[in-house]
Amino acid sequence: MSHFAEINSDNIVQRVIVAEQDFIDSLENSSSWIQTSYNTRGGKHYAPNSNTEDGGVALRKNYAGVGYTYDPTRDAFIPLQPYPSWTLDEDTCLWKPPIPYPTLIDDTIYRWDEESTSWRTY
Repeated sequence: MSHFAEINSDNIVQRVIVAEQDFIDSLENSSSWIQTSYNTRGGKHYAPNSNTEDGGVALRKNYAGVGYTYDPTRDAFIPLQPYPSWTLDEDTCLWKPPIPYPTLIDDTIYRWDEESTSWRTY
């Protein structure tokens, strides 16, 4: 079984399902379904349920999610831009803040503040 994302005419992911390739091929609109990998993040393949790269084949930069955009030129699923100041990393197809996330100190939690374009503690 594999994961497939259904995209609309604007290349926006409508839903993600688990199915056999034969089932997808049998659909009338089979061209609107694109395979995605649950274990792919930022253009890297990870072992199931871990943060350990396993050398597997990364598929389409990121696992698809509802609302993501499929970019056929990059052959990549791109998540929604979280804030206007964040830019797309062309290698990972993930959004990056203009200032990197701070080094963790104790249990401090940081959240992005778009107004000041900085990380704030809460």
